Amino acid sequence: MLEIAESQAFKDFVADIKQRIKAAQYRALQAVNKEQIALYWSIGEAIVHRQTQYGWGKSVVEVLAAELQKEFVGVNGFSARNLWYMRNLYKEYAQSLILQPVVAEIGWTHNIIILEKCKDEHQRFFYIEMTRRQGWSKVMLINAIEAQTYEKTLINQQNFADQLPAEQAQHADLVLRDEYTFDFLNLTEPYTEVQLEQALVSNIRDFLATMGGDFTFVGNQFGVKVEDKNYEIDLLLYHRGLQCLVAIELKIDDFKPEYAGKMNFYLSALNAYHRKPHENPSVGIIICKSKSRTVVEFALQDLNKPIGVATYTLTDTLPKELAAFFPSREAFVERIEGITNALNNQRNKK
Repeated sequence: MLEIAESQAFKDFVADIKQRIKAAQYRALQAVNKEQIALYWSIGEAIVHRQTQYGWGKSVVEVLAAELQKEFVGVNGFSARNLWYMRNLYKEYAQSLILQPVVAEIGWTHNIIILEKCKDEHQRFFYIEMTRRQGWSKVMLINAIEAQTYEKTLINQQNFADQLPAEQAQHADLVLRDEYTFDFLNLTEPYTEVQLEQALVSNIRDFLATMGGDFTFVGNQFGVKVEDKNYEIDLLLYHRGLQCLVAIELKIDDFKPEYAGKMNFYLSALNAYHRKPHENPSVGIIICKSKSRTVVEFALQDLNKPIGVATYTLTDTLPKELAAFFPSREAFVERIEGITNALNNQRNKK
């Protein structure tokens, strides 16, 4: 018996059974959640229709809540406040072709957070899908919204569309932020790049969460050898969704064009010596203290590897001067529809 328990085959067997149980539990929770959202949606729809039909005012919700609580004693979810959420969710989402199909993909509390904190339907869709895909908790979702993750995704700078297949490029576009907030670091000026790197490694869980989820840590000062000479990449990550290595270079000064050339070299070496046969081409992210957006655009134009350039801050505010770089309304809608289509394509394949 002991020999069986200690064999690798049995350990693999146990791991497989555990995974099946967890998957079944997750599917059961999903089914319960979808039923709950469907019920709340139908209640919200009924309230809106009755108010329209009979001209009932706000008081109808209070009266309805009192009657439901008499009938369903001890059952949570039928307070006047929650009924208002049901009504407002239906009223806000009923006419949206992109929101209505996905509302049941996340929990009720997550839906309410997005409903209250986000006003644009594309913004809401973005956070619903990111919550679903990355399993964000309530706190993580709130932090993402407050950190303006949606806005920082919109204005990121990269050459992914030119260097990656269309679907992978759109997915990679969602991974990159224009600015990362490292407010979990206890750093004071002045500090060196080595100190920044070590601080991130010491807070690796917070760092990976800030990067957006689906990342795993491979190593720091990761060595690549080319013709008997060693080169070291500051941080090497792996992205499960993109299925590729992600090289991170940290700079505590302004972006310089030569940083892009160096990253291009690193990615060539990673692809040649470390990339597995089933993996996609490696991606590079250069994270600087600041950048000239025009210089970044020129630096990335003629490179042949997928590279993004971002900045970092130790506070959680998006600088006002970036407002000038937000796309026009037409370009904004086109960009978001591209992200929306990419997310929908991923959903339909599952």
